[in-house]
Amino acid sequence: MMLLERKPLEQERCPELSSGRFLLYSHDGLGLGHTRRHLAIARAIAELAPTASILLALGADEATRLDLPPGTEVLKLPGLQKRSNDEYASRRLRISGSEILGLRSALLHAAVKAYRPNVVLVDKHPFGVKGEFRAGLEELRALGGVAALGLRDILDEPDTVVKEWSAYRLWERVSKFYDRALIYGEASVFDSVVEYKFPEALSRRTRFCGYVVNPDEPEPGTEGGSCGVSPRKNARPRIVATAGGGEDGFKLLETFLRVAASASWEAIAVSGPMMPGPELKTLEELAAQAKATLHRFVPNLPQMFRTVDALVCMGGYNTLAEAASRGVPTVCVPRTHPRREQLIRARTFERLGLLSVVEPEHLTGLRLERAINAILATTRERLLERTQGTLRFDGARQAARHLLELRSLSQLGGPAAERAPAL
Repeated sequence: MMLLERKPLEQERCPELSSGRFLLYSHDGLGLGHTRRHLAIARAIAELAPTASILLALGADEATRLDLPPGTEVLKLPGLQKRSNDEYASRRLRISGSEILGLRSALLHAAVKAYRPNVVLVDKHPFGVKGEFRAGLEELRALGGVAALGLRDILDEPDTVVKEWSAYRLWERVSKFYDRALIYGEASVFDSVVEYKFPEALSRRTRFCGYVVNPDEPEPGTEGGSCGVSPRKNARPRIVATAGGGEDGFKLLETFLRVAASASWEAIAVSGPMMPGPELKTLEELAAQAKATLHRFVPNLPQMFRTVDALVCMGGYNTLAEAASRGVPTVCVPRTHPRREQLIRARTFERLGLLSVVEPEHLTGLRLERAINAILATTRERLLERTQGTLRFDGARQAARHLLELRSLSQLGGPAAERAPAL
């Protein structure tokens, strides 16, 4: 594939590129992180190119409950449930795994063919779950569109990623299908290109964007009313605990609420919309006993971070990046299975002095209580000082700029770009 280099866009708005069509695809097998990242990038595109059209193709039910930027629409895919690293099933439809993936693949292919995007951004899985977006990418190539692959700073243990991607020749295939790879992180913190042994062809077109966070835009005259937090009525510290989508966050929130029953601080828990019903009922009972507040879903969770004194969370990319960007004292209990991505990120942030880690295998009420009490002594100012010069949080805007640059390479409507033949 021939890749043409472009200098970074300097202007805040790009009217000459504003008529572009963008498709942002995420598979959404577990949690809401992929959706939140793409929503942040969509907002940045809409700001830089005010008349752009943006289609979000995703499986998360909650997408339509989030505030969409102007010119943005959602293509809701039938939901998937991740059962292991390489096993997915239908979340609700009573059909086989192969049927649900076939249905999603057909929808994605039809969307590319009918919508004719100039630029496609794919999150993490280069060809989608089990290759469900392969036909869509081939259609994009035939139309003369271009593609970018967006990757979190950390995917898993380097040996695991290299082994998995080598087995499927993914690095080689990515180099042939993608015009750019965007890393949502900092090379100085975790150099994905080196750790995951990117081939030279892919390394040349890889860009580190900084961390992607959603903007903090409180409504005028409120102190978090839209994010489910009421104004303070006392001087007690306020601690919020969140488990992302909630599918595997029960133990963390159960432990937190049991500690809260005898704690001197005010407790707020966010279960996540994917928390199973029986587990949610148990949490509701524990919250009542502890006189804690329990929310199932908060559309603008980062806005809540403005009003709390500390955070207890798993190690998801979005939560840790957004907490660090706001200097929130944090206790992290990262997921360690089926991937160790969260554990690696949590340990990395802990080395930078940004949070405290309690590994899930060692999680007890006493350990969690001690960790919370310790971080309450850390100020936001001190944490923000530690991020300065090390972490950038304008990843959404930088990613949007790269996508707008790629828009200028699109030959949609004309002859297809000179590229290597599809595999």
